Amino acid sequence: MEIPDDYLFTDEHEWARKEGDGTVAIGITEHAQDLLGDVVYVELPRVGDPVEAGHDFGVIESVKTASELYAPVSGEVTGVHEDLIDTPEWVNESPYEDGWMIRVEVEDTDEFDELMDANAYAEFVKEED
Repeated sequence: MEIPDDYLFTDEHEWARKEGDGTVAIGITEHAQDLLGDVVYVELPRVGDPVEAGHDFGVIESVKTASELYAPVSGEVTGVHEDLIDTPEWVNESPYEDGWMIRVEVEDTDEFDELMDANAYAEFVKEED
């Protein structure tokens, strides 16, 4: 299972990748997409919508189930990966690159302290299994 070193993670299996100047990209982990199975639909917020850490910002559906997506940080949505509407399988094929979902301008960088680094997330997944 791939867990990039430069990403931060939640216990809901979302990731946040810092992109400089207070912006982060957000998506779900490889582990999460493995659990979901083939992703068939993604519902995402609009640019300008607020998101709050720990609260849902969208829905992901697979052939197995539907799940809420939870924001790892609070802020304003500055980008939405619209191509996932037509190609939701990118979440399965490339969860850390092509499968990103939204970009957020972070309100409070102290929220990063609440997230797990790659080592902590790997241990968390190991304990869950």
